[in-house]
Amino acid sequence: MKISIVTAAYNSAATIRDTIESVLSQDYPDIEYIVADGASKDGTVDILKSYGNKIKWVSEKDSGIYEAMSKGVAMATGEVVGIMGSDDFYPDNQVISKVAKAFQESKADSVYGDLYYVDSEDINKVVRNWKSGKYDKRRFLMGWMPPHTAFFLKKSAYDAFGLYDTSFRSAGDYELMLRMLYKHNVSSFYIPEVLMKMRTGGTSNASLKNRIRANKEDRRAWVINEITPRWYTLYAKPLSKVLQWVVK
Repeated sequence: MKISIVTAAYNSAATIRDTIESVLSQDYPDIEYIVADGASKDGTVDILKSYGNKIKWVSEKDSGIYEAMSKGVAMATGEVVGIMGSDDFYPDNQVISKVAKAFQESKADSVYGDLYYVDSEDINKVVRNWKSGKYDKRRFLMGWMPPHTAFFLKKSAYDAFGLYDTSFRSAGDYELMLRMLYKHNVSSFYIPEVLMKMRTGGTSNASLKNRIRANKEDRRAWVINEITPRWYTLYAKPLSKVLQWVVK
């Protein structure tokens, strides 16, 4: 089973080498790594060039992160696709092996795990613990979603149900997972382990204004998929994140 990993990048020279090394150091033998860069101007492209044929990459202007992710997924030739940010990294070198084993044993069309948010200056300091829990599609009605960068999906699901909706600015990942898992009943399997570490500073949570916009986009994700949440679903979603700050 070939697994493709896709990173969307823009002016990521400060962190992307860590991200690339995290992927290339995995012990799984069949990984394709793709970086879709939005025409960076800070030295990111020079870093990408330095890896030669170890990675696939493209650098050109795009409309934002979801167009870049879609571009990367379209380039992927693996049976499974995973997404990671340009400042994310795996907690160890066995993550992709665990993911491949979970796909093979569960026969599911998607696999997900847990995620740590770490301090941007001290990556050994965990500031949020996103513990996903066992899969049940009804949990979407309680505001649940799996961590996007700890979520792996078969390429066949993208082929059948589409890529990211580029009209979204911060909730395109939520919309995609809602569409795949809730609307189209794509099967999923939970690995109860941390599969990704993410530096703090995500777009949707960067300010109150962005959080309000993200909540509006969450609502639109249900509308465009012609599915109806409970009256409390979109209030529960941001509230559910409060527990992530209680790091155990």
